[in-house]
Amino acid sequence: MYKIFFKRLLDFIMSVVLLVLGLPFIIIGSIFIKIDSPGPVVFTQERIGYKNKKFKIYKLRTMDLVPFDSEGNRRKDKDRITKAGKIIRKLSIDELPQLLNIIKGEMSFIGPRPLVLRYYHYYTDEELRRHDVRPGITGLAQVNGRSNLNWEDRFRYDVYYVDNLSFLLDLKILFKTIRKIVSGADTSVTTRPKNLKDFDAERNFEKVR
Repeated sequence: MYKIFFKRLLDFIMSVVLLVLGLPFIIIGSIFIKIDSPGPVVFTQERIGYKNKKFKIYKLRTMDLVPFDSEGNRRKDKDRITKAGKIIRKLSIDELPQLLNIIKGEMSFIGPRPLVLRYYHYYTDEELRRHDVRPGITGLAQVNGRSNLNWEDRFRYDVYYVDNLSFLLDLKILFKTIRKIVSGADTSVTTRPKNLKDFDAERNFEKVR
């Protein structure tokens, strides 16, 4: 009953409440973004969602809009993070607009993190099961290493979550997430290890589907 009905009900109620409470932080963050760098306040990107359906995710923009340097080389993400973006990521305020995704039924508070569309072709059938539940703002992989995990370990956590989804597991993940935000450990300002490639590059661009 929790997986089928109560999880979605709790997601909807809590996201509405938190969106109201978080609105001042979104407004303040938006002001600092506009002052700090030119461009839109909200970053949108298509991701793979529940049952492999694509959807548009919302986040506060934390990077500048200049992807290439003066010599035409692609800049690393960590070098594009703005001053305001570092603070916003540290406090995880950039994730607040995803409450709209939850209200719309595209996401949940807890579940596997939604990844970019181009990765779809490289999942094994077992890894693809991570999309059998709604993607989340935080998840089991995020509280067990986040960017320090390799792709295979991330997906093992995701599939484990799908197979063991329960109220108690969600509660455990929620408390661990809060603890990490308060302590500043593994927040979204953390840059991923140098040896962690994009998932399609990790699979040598050999498509499965």
